[in-house]
Amino acid sequence: MSDVTEIGPVGIDDLLERVRAGYQRIEARKAHEAAGRGEALLVDIRYAALRERDGVIPGALVIERNELEWRLDPRGSHRVPEATGHGLRVVVICNEGYASSLAAASLHQLGLHRATDLVGGFQEWRTQGLPVEPVTG
Repeated sequence: MSDVTEIGPVGIDDLLERVRAGYQRIEARKAHEAAGRGEALLVDIRYAALRERDGVIPGALVIERNELEWRLDPRGSHRVPEATGHGLRVVVICNEGYASSLAAASLHQLGLHRATDLVGGFQEWRTQGLPVEPVTG
């Protein structure tokens, strides 16, 4: 017998609701303020075409979704220098705030218990008039 309860297939809306119940999401202005105080690491997981089209958040670390866990695991051999410990407050940002929720839940499984995601994603950040700059180089 297993201690794990079988829940059966789940739709994406139910899955999002379940993972989001496991942490407190953050609004764009609060994320901007926390990053400005050095209290949060903003991580942009959007793919290159979206960054090129819409720009980037100044100071945000760009890590595409398929590399996120490897780059932010404080114990990993492929981590970025910013991955200093499991207490790091990471704010994951996708385009509209859906994929980032699943990414934040995955970071929780790695022990990054303060990981969260941005409500509304990059599009909400931009709508709020927060800093955005074009991709250079």
